[in-house]
Amino acid sequence: MDEQRNLSRSDRICPRPVYCAFYKQELETLYKVSGLLSRSLNLRETSKEVLKLLHEEGRLHYGMIGLVDGETGELHITDVHQDSATIAHDVRYRAGEGVVGTILHSRNAIIVPRIAEEPRFLDRLGVYDPDLPFIGVPILYGSDAPLGVLAAQPMRNDKFLEDQAKLLEMIASLMAQTVQLSRAVELEQDQLRSERDRLHRRVKQQHGFANIIGDTETMRVVFEQVRVVAKWNTTVLIRGESGTGKELVANAIHYNSPRGSGPFLKLNCAALPDNLLESELFGHEKGAFTGATSLRKGRFEQADGGTLFLDEIGEISPAFQSKLLRVLQEGEFERVGGNRTLKVDVRIIAATNKDLESAVEKGDFREDLYYRLNVMAITMPALRDRLDDIPELARFLVAKVAEKQGRELMLTDSALRLLMRYSWPGNVRELENCMERAAVMSADGTIDRDVIALAGLPDKALLSPAPARPQSPSSPASAPPMPPVPARASPPETGSGSGARLWEDDALSERERVIAALEEAGWVQAKAARLLDMTPRQIAYRIKVLDIKMRRI
Repeated sequence: MDEQRNLSRSDRICPRPVYCAFYKQELETLYKVSGLLSRSLNLRETSKEVLKLLHEEGRLHYGMIGLVDGETGELHITDVHQDSATIAHDVRYRAGEGVVGTILHSRNAIIVPRIAEEPRFLDRLGVYDPDLPFIGVPILYGSDAPLGVLAAQPMRNDKFLEDQAKLLEMIASLMAQTVQLSRAVELEQDQLRSERDRLHRRVKQQHGFANIIGDTETMRVVFEQVRVVAKWNTTVLIRGESGTGKELVANAIHYNSPRGSGPFLKLNCAALPDNLLESELFGHEKGAFTGATSLRKGRFEQADGGTLFLDEIGEISPAFQSKLLRVLQEGEFERVGGNRTLKVDVRIIAATNKDLESAVEKGDFREDLYYRLNVMAITMPALRDRLDDIPELARFLVAKVAEKQGRELMLTDSALRLLMRYSWPGNVRELENCMERAAVMSADGTIDRDVIALAGLPDKALLSPAPARPQSPSSPASAPPMPPVPARASPPETGSGSGARLWEDDALSERERVIAALEEAGWVQAKAARLLDMTPRQIAYRIKVLDIKMRRI
């Protein structure tokens, strides 16, 4: 009785010290493993440390982790803890194959008291002691298929094998959560990368060379300049009137350059006063001025490694030009309210509709800044100087509007002839607006001369019609001269019911009048002949001589 009273406090708490020491060690091992797995969602980064911990503190040597390949369904050994032995690489097990495959197939733990006595043990790793036990447990996440197998070899065959198997099962449960989260994150990242690449390809396609329409000589020169300059990081100055497509060219240069995957930022310099322009381009420190409640990065910092497009560069004041010159020359600047010099790598593409040479002569634009910007100049021609591009441009813009409206739109030849007789002071932007208005005004999707007139094309600004095309060498040289197409005083009624009768317009050439009559008659020669007071033979002759291509309706 006295001896029981004199028992030490530790003996009263734990009457079997050997078991208490073992379970305490298990708890410490489990705690440390959970800490390792919480560091990263990628099990491949932490598996070596987990197996090392089991070897040193859990007395579970040659720990092995195998994960199921989602494509083949086979178990692939991803990591093995070893002392100095060399293991085979790319070891795999099919479900039900060997002890490891049986664990995967049955979803149950397997304890082998002595490896040498287990005929299913394949030992493909070649590191295990045949006289020692082997414990393997499945890595399970809920009721889903097993994610893998965790196995190890205890260093002695004792009564703690069942307890060590339970420890491995708890560790495998922690690993399952890590594997599942890792795969979910990896899947999401793959989807984000795929979406990023898809959007990048779409943006590059939208802003590629194919979206710059033109086949005239001046546009071919622009195309060649853009293709050449896109390869290099040189500064580009795009010049031209408003609405000629300067921003479109800037997009094409960036997205077809080595910086195409980098950021592309744009800023209209004429839209901001100097103080806001400086903050917008260079950023500001917290407390630099009233309202600066936090640090803000400017466009130059945001565009580091990419391209910055400065539109209307000719509108900045002389005071700000000197600040801009430094960052263009050295790539260095300070935020507003800061004294730390920042260095960036940014390609500059500038655009202006201003005559910079005259501004330099007047002293409104710094000469050194002009030469720094005018490294590679690209001049966009006005639309009135390339009227031959209007048909292709108009069709491209109509297709763009049709996609936006979700319906089919058709642009007739009569509408194109009217478009080519306008001076377009607003250039391509005005043409695009006109096409969008015409699409809205067209109820049946057909954009003809009447719809263009309703869209607001001013008749007073129409140019005189172009002269008729010279007769091609293939035309009959000995053909008798054709009498002019008579203008009718009171044309007969037609089924179209249209108000405008283009075939009576004396301002049109003879070829245009014949085409207009054919369009009105649905390209039926007999009907067109009646509209023009001609015989079917006469109109057939004119169609041949005037090189008019008939349409099939």
